[in-house]
Amino acid sequence: MKIEGRIVKSGKWWAAEVPMLLTYTQGQTKKKAYAMIKDAIECLVDEPGFSIEVSPGNEKGTICIASSDDRTLMAFALKQQRAEHCLSVRDVARNLGSKSPTAYSRYESGRVGLTLDKFSQLLRAIDPDLEPVLKF
Repeated sequence: MKIEGRIVKSGKWWAAEVPMLLTYTQGQTKKKAYAMIKDAIECLVDEPGFSIEVSPGNEKGTICIASSDDRTLMAFALKQQRAEHCLSVRDVARNLGSKSPTAYSRYESGRVGLTLDKFSQLLRAIDPDLEPVLKF
């Protein structure tokens, strides 16, 4: 799985962002911006052995984030989006129609693997307008 981001020159700096992961940074060169977004995501995830690779995207101004562990990357995306929308685990569970927040928290902790369908369902429980976009 890859998550798309953007990289653009802004004055003397290169800005790198991955909106799905709510991660934004910059570097004085394009190469440094790549290194900074990699470091930012790996530090925020903070899991032993987790790493990402940043590569140019298929379209100009895009980057692709690929991880050594898709389950952990999707769990991180869920946590980031839930926090951004100021929801508790209980709120998301309620939006899913569940009375137990434990069921949802297993996905967010990365203990349970996710299909793309389930990932989309969980994102929509956070915000009905959220869903992953697949591109070639």
